[in-house]
Amino acid sequence: MSLQSVQEPRSESPLSRERIVATAVELLDAQGLDGLTMRRLADRLGSGVMSLYWHVDNKEDVFDLALDSVLEYRGPPQIVASQDWRGEVVHMLEDWRASMLRHPWSASLLPRRALGPNILSRLELLSKTLSRAGVADADLNVAIWSLWNYVMGATITRANFDLSDDGGAATQQRLARLSERYPRIERSRLLLDNDWDGAFRKGLGFLLDGLAPRQ
Repeated sequence: MSLQSVQEPRSESPLSRERIVATAVELLDAQGLDGLTMRRLADRLGSGVMSLYWHVDNKEDVFDLALDSVLEYRGPPQIVASQDWRGEVVHMLEDWRASMLRHPWSASLLPRRALGPNILSRLELLSKTLSRAGVADADLNVAIWSLWNYVMGATITRANFDLSDDGGAATQQRLARLSERYPRIERSRLLLDNDWDGAFRKGLGFLLDGLAPRQ
């Protein structure tokens, strides 16, 4: 069964594909990738495992559907005609990052799954916006992959960087003792900088400066 909508067989079960996917997302949020099994999913749904297969092919199909469901993009709150291509791109990519941070399993799952309609729609909209901004067709793939890599790298780093305030302070003190070897890192207090959102937006600005068509 593909990601595309298909007619489902009639069943006495109250299950639906939508309910299975929503419950799978809840299970993934709570227990991560290793926590999703068809048995656990069926138990959460109050169903038998075999009943799930009226609606999904297998666990891999559930992964694909759950991933695509959390990456839906509804656009800015107010859709207006705008020449602000940078603002549109920033909103698109900040929303993408925020969606994955709400569901941290998605960042590690995305690179190894088939791309579903929601992520493909994001990429299509990104492509149209960059083209409208004047990015040449010959540069479009590089531009999109550069932005993809930036979002994925920033998201995975944020989701996995688990340094407490005390741990950061201890590491910073250690760097202070090694300041002759690592002077710039120590001076910038790199490991105490927790402005993840600000760093993401500023770094994205650097990338967009490079993508802006040269006059």
